[in-house]
Amino acid sequence: MDIDYDLLVQFEKQLMPHDLSRSGIAAEVLGYGEISSIFSIAGRKDIIYKRLPIFSSVDQAEGYKQRYFEYCDLLKQAGLSIPEDDAAIVDIPGRPVVIYFVQRRFEEERLCHKLIHKLARPEIESMLVAILGSIEKTWQFNHARQPVFEIAVDAQLSNWVWVTEAGEQKLYLLDTTTPMYRVQGVEQLDVELFLESIPFFIRWLVRRLDLDDVVNRYYDPVSNLTDVVANLYKEQRPDLIPFFIETINGRMPEGVGSLSRKEIDDYYKEDKMIWTLLSILRRTDRFITTKILRRRYEFILPGKVNR
Repeated sequence: MDIDYDLLVQFEKQLMPHDLSRSGIAAEVLGYGEISSIFSIAGRKDIIYKRLPIFSSVDQAEGYKQRYFEYCDLLKQAGLSIPEDDAAIVDIPGRPVVIYFVQRRFEEERLCHKLIHKLARPEIESMLVAILGSIEKTWQFNHARQPVFEIAVDAQLSNWVWVTEAGEQKLYLLDTTTPMYRVQGVEQLDVELFLESIPFFIRWLVRRLDLDDVVNRYYDPVSNLTDVVANLYKEQRPDLIPFFIETINGRMPEGVGSLSRKEIDDYYKEDKMIWTLLSILRRTDRFITTKILRRRYEFILPGKVNR
């Protein structure tokens, strides 16, 4: 893709993550990941930038970038469609090294978590079946390629876009910047990197947890799809949960297991508690960093999120 590297360098130099109104180059925040933020910069309407400011060195960022491209290649081999993309590393002295992932931009209203508020039930079913079809492709890929390669995807609705191209519906996976894949059974994603976004005063506690379990759930069909359905609470469509459960259970491979409403509700309650607490702690961390320590806070935090 056509990346204006000089623009990214100037943008990062002038960016004030804790107060975007003070940044030197105009940008519109389009969304948030757990540790990333998604921008439109300088009026470019055809591409988006995902900013990941977690690296201690250029070599570390280069390694992550290489794994990102390998992951995207494996997704394509599995038969998934992903947007045209690229990545650039920005190194500003005295700051964390940043990767900017660049992707083709789609109309926001075609994101699947938006479509569940607009489409009729038959169309929602068609969209869900398309998502399940893409997830099934990862299972089939893993069955055929293990133990050499194994891939996982975060399948939440907000990570997919459903568009019409050449008169046909096409599904794209948008969240490719967390390269979850295994080579000879060894996880390639360095989960320790993601502790950079955790407030410093609780990192010791998070390290005592089994971080690998967080990633492992995306490789497990039942756990991954439980996360997808539980997210309907956050998307303010819990009325769709019984329909999603029925549709998904009807397509589960024999012997894999099935979803249950109780497990989904229990999962949602725990997930909501964790993310609500983490949101409070991250805001506290930002206050301490910027107001008391008078230092730069690297992450752009969302406003209040309804869960």
